[in-house]
Amino acid sequence: MASLLSSDLLRAVDLPSRWPFILLATIATVFAILTTNYFNHGLNKYPGPRLGAVSNLWRFLSVYRGKPQDDLRVLHAKHGDVVRVGPNALSFSHPDAVRDIYGISNKLTKSAFYPVQMQLSRGVVLQSLFGTQDQDYHMRLRRTVSSAFSMTAIRQYEPRVNETVRVFLKQTEKLYTDTGATCNFVQWLQYFAFDVITEITYSRRVGFVDRCEDVGGIIGWLAGIFDYQAPVGQMPWLDKLFVKNPVRTLLSKYGFIDNSSATAKFSKARMDERFAEMKERRAKGGDDTAVGKDSMDLLTMFCRAQKTDPVFFDDGRLLTMTTSIALAGSDTTAASLAAVFYHLLKNPRCYKLLVDEIDNATIEDEDIVTYTEAQQMPYLHACIQETFRTHPAIGLVLERLTPPQGIEIAGQFVPGGTVVGCNPWVIHVRRDVFGEDVEVFRPERWMVDPNANPDAEEARIKEMTNTLFHFGGGSRTCLGKHIALLEMYKLVPSFLRRYDVKLTTDEDWDLHNAWFVKPREFDVKIMSRREKEVKA
Repeated sequence: MASLLSSDLLRAVDLPSRWPFILLATIATVFAILTTNYFNHGLNKYPGPRLGAVSNLWRFLSVYRGKPQDDLRVLHAKHGDVVRVGPNALSFSHPDAVRDIYGISNKLTKSAFYPVQMQLSRGVVLQSLFGTQDQDYHMRLRRTVSSAFSMTAIRQYEPRVNETVRVFLKQTEKLYTDTGATCNFVQWLQYFAFDVITEITYSRRVGFVDRCEDVGGIIGWLAGIFDYQAPVGQMPWLDKLFVKNPVRTLLSKYGFIDNSSATAKFSKARMDERFAEMKERRAKGGDDTAVGKDSMDLLTMFCRAQKTDPVFFDDGRLLTMTTSIALAGSDTTAASLAAVFYHLLKNPRCYKLLVDEIDNATIEDEDIVTYTEAQQMPYLHACIQETFRTHPAIGLVLERLTPPQGIEIAGQFVPGGTVVGCNPWVIHVRRDVFGEDVEVFRPERWMVDPNANPDAEEARIKEMTNTLFHFGGGSRTCLGKHIALLEMYKLVPSFLRRYDVKLTTDEDWDLHNAWFVKPREFDVKIMSRREKEVKA
C-alpha cells in the first residue's frame, strides 16, 4: 500500500515536468491541422482571407456579424472570380460558374450546410426539398408536389391572395392612414406575406394582418432560428451539439422531451384544423378535399398527391412540405416587397414613373390589381426585376459539393469533395452583364432602349435575366417562386394605387443577413391618395 502511494506521489510530483511536452505536442497537432487545411486539395493557390485558408471560423464570423454579402463583394472585387473562403470552400463570381455548378445536367450535391436548415418533429428530422442532400429523394419529392406549384395552379390561388390583399389594404387604412401612426413596414409586409401563405396552404388566414400581431410568436421564432442556422451552417458539426443532438433527438422520439421546431408545431396545428374541416364535410356527405365553393389550396393538392403515392408521400412528408412553406414562405417575399418599396422611395423619379403607369393602366376592380393586369405593366416588371438584382432575398453562398472525379467550373478545375458556390449579391453586380452602373437602382436597364439595335437589346436583357440568381438555379430552383411573384405583382400596384408612402428618415437602411437579407428597421408614413385627390 505504501509503495502504491509513493508511486502516485512521484507521478504527481513529476507531472509539472511533463507540461512542456504536452504543450509542445498540442502546438504541433494544431500546426499540423492548420497546415493540412491550408494545402487541402491544392486550394492554397486561390486568394482569400488568411483565416479562411486554415479554418471555417472566418466564414462563421462573417455570417455571425450579419454582413457576409458585403464581405464577399469586397473579396471578389479585390481577388477576382474565385475566392477561397474556407479550407475546403471556394466562392465564384463569374456567371459561367452559375451554369457549371447549378446546371441540371451537372448534378452537384448540396453541402452539409443544408441539413442544418431542416426542422424537427418529435425527434424526427424533416427531410425537406430545400435541405435534403439526396438527389434521388429530392427528384421524387419534387415530382410528387410540383403540380401544386405550377403557374396553372397558382392562378387558382389568386382569389385567396385577393382576399388577403383586400384585408391588408383595409387594415392599413385603419391602423396607419387614419391615425398617422408610423408603420414598421417590413414587419407589416411580413404579416401580409405570412397570411397569404397560410391562406394559400390551409384556406384560412391565421390573423397576422387582422390582429396586427405576430400570432404565436412564429415570426420572432423564425428570426431567431435563421440567426442560428446561418452561422452554424458554416460549421455544420456544431448543429449536432446544439439542436440535432443525438441524445435529445432520441429522448424526443420516445416522448421524454419535445424538441419539435416551432414551424413544425405551427404547421401541424394548421393541418389538424384543416383536416377537421375535411372530416366534417365528409360527415355531411360533401367533398373531403374542399372547404368551400370553387376553393383550392396547397394542402388539398398535397392530399391528392398523397392518394396517388401514399407509400412515399406519407403523413411525415406531408408535414415536411407544409413546414417548409411556413419556414421560408414569408421571409423571402417580405424582404423582396420591402426592397421594392424602399428603392422606389429612395429614387423618387422611379416612384413617380411607376405610379403614373399604374394610374394609366386599365384595371377593372376598384381595389385589387389582377396578376394578368400587372403583367401588362412594363415598368412594374422592370422595377421588380431591378429589385431582385439589387436586393436578392438570399444572402449566402448556395453551396454545392463537387463530384469525386472533380469538375471544371468557369475554366478552373476543382478537385472532388470541394464545397463550391455563388452568392446572388456578388453575381448581381457583374458589370460585364448588368452595366457599369450596377450600384444604381435603374429599372430602365430591363427595358428595350428605342435608340439601340433591337436584336442587341433583346440579347442584353436575355443575358441579364438568365444571370439573375435570386431564386437559385437548376433543379433546386425555389419551388415557391410563382407564389412570391403572384404576391408581389398584385400587392405593389394595388398598394401604390391607393396610398402614398414616405420614409421617416433620409438615412440608408441597415441590412441584416441571416440567410435572408432583411432591414433591421424600415419605418414609413402612409397617406391615402384618395383623400389627397379629393382635396386637390
